[in-house]
Amino acid sequence: MSTSLLLVDDDRSFASLAASVLTHEGFRVRTARSLHETRAALAREAPDLVILDRRLPDGDGLAFLPELRTLVPGAVVLMATAHGDIASAVEAIKAGARDYLSKPVELDDLVLRARRAAEDVQLQERLRRAESALGGRHRMQVPRSPAMRHTLQMLERIATSPRSPVLLLGETGVGKEVLARHLHVLREEQGPFVHVNCAALPDTMVESELFGHERGAFTDARTARRGLVEVANGGLLFLDEVGELPLPLQAKLLTFLDKGAFRRLGGSTELSSTARVVAATNRDLNQEVAAGRFREDLYFRLSVFKVDIPPLRERREDVLPLAESLVAELCAELGRRPVGFSAAARERLGRYPFPGNVRELRNVLERALVLEPGPNLELEALAPRPGGPAQLSDPHAFVVAGPPPPLEEVERRYVRHVLERLEGRRMDAARALGISYPTFLRKLGEE
Repeated sequence: MSTSLLLVDDDRSFASLAASVLTHEGFRVRTARSLHETRAALAREAPDLVILDRRLPDGDGLAFLPELRTLVPGAVVLMATAHGDIASAVEAIKAGARDYLSKPVELDDLVLRARRAAEDVQLQERLRRAESALGGRHRMQVPRSPAMRHTLQMLERIATSPRSPVLLLGETGVGKEVLARHLHVLREEQGPFVHVNCAALPDTMVESELFGHERGAFTDARTARRGLVEVANGGLLFLDEVGELPLPLQAKLLTFLDKGAFRRLGGSTELSSTARVVAATNRDLNQEVAAGRFREDLYFRLSVFKVDIPPLRERREDVLPLAESLVAELCAELGRRPVGFSAAARERLGRYPFPGNVRELRNVLERALVLEPGPNLELEALAPRPGGPAQLSDPHAFVVAGPPPPLEEVERRYVRHVLERLEGRRMDAARALGISYPTFLRKLGEE
């Protein structure tokens, strides 16, 4: 279906020419010459894309932008501003415009940006379908950052492939499970999505949990039981923290990936499953292979499709829209009226590095919604604390003079810092960091 576009500009000759060119490019174009006509056009039909001029006969397009976002919240907006008026362009982006055009507008540039915006519209629709299929859970925000847009586009290409495994790499809290579920929906799987936290499974039980067992396989095995590989037949098996799997199980997983076949613990019959395996880890598996803790052949097999998920600090453009989406979701969960962000909160969101990524952002917002009763959140927890421990908003907080320390040492310092802020409560610190307790102890250097 073609993208519907509303072009708002009082220059008749430009509007006529631009409408003709965009129609030729496949857009369904309507025009408006004032804010009054724009409101009337929006009442008749909600467009997918709006190109909005700054200077209109009956008002300022930039001042109208918040109202426009309310009237058609799903529309992608391009703001047209005078050449060289960078301040207005930046203000428009902050107010919710996806992009801006400098006037006088070059038609080639107009077509290029309109095409990009149309891709955003299509991506939004695919994400809405995915969210609907997931019952509204694990909601994804349409990313603004090129890095995250590239990640989603890669997943869409991977979804068309057959059973080949996928390896999601990224720091703790970047949203690996959300992306795995998104891939599951993109493939329109008939089977279930099965999530396995490998770090939470005791070594003595992990084989039984994954591959099942026959009656009498061990002392308490009074009946046969299907494993999660079997349960996920026809669907997707998400192995979270796959780097935590013990070596003996890694060999059995490799056999399953190669042949689609496995045996239950204590069984002799070869069974099969068509479950697609998506694995995730925040570890450097190359280092784990070098240290002998992870099989090299399994690493190569898992990484047929390797997807690196960028941390939140490397996609700053996504922070505020993501925070707004999470706050709306949390307000619904908590039964609270919708709230916004103060100017100070927006600045803090822009400066804070979020070492815990999306999970930390959600935790910060949930805490603020409980503790800050006003109509606008201040997010004081993100403000620097003079004289306190290392400032997380300072990019040099964990940097020391001399040669750069190993990453493990930097992580250890940060884990200790979080533990200090939580007054020594280890389980709370592990939860705040979004990692399992064994992983917490390892990063602390006590395992």
